[in-house]
Amino acid sequence: MLFQKPIVFKWDKGNSDKNWKKHRIKNEEAEEAFFDEKKKIAKDVFHSGREKRWMLLGKTKNNTLLFIVFTIRRDIVRIVSARKTNKKEENLYEKKA
Repeated sequence: MLFQKPIVFKWDKGNSDKNWKKHRIKNEEAEEAFFDEKKKIAKDVFHSGREKRWMLLGKTKNNTLLFIVFTIRRDIVRIVSARKTNKKEENLYEKKA
């Protein structure tokens, strides 16, 4: 499993309000998707250059489905981008494994 320890998030100056400005997603809302029991996580092979990146589809407490790109540095989650999903991503989330 990707998360074996409690999940810790880090928001640096460069990305602390980026998702709000671009997509109207608050940091706390993006963090909530990581605790969705039905979340889907996959490697982001197209954007994993210098470091591994991951994609997550998960719902917030308000039932908003988000698409999140993140990386893990020293057991700390750094969210690169968070936005609402499109129809294709919604279908992937709803699809049974």
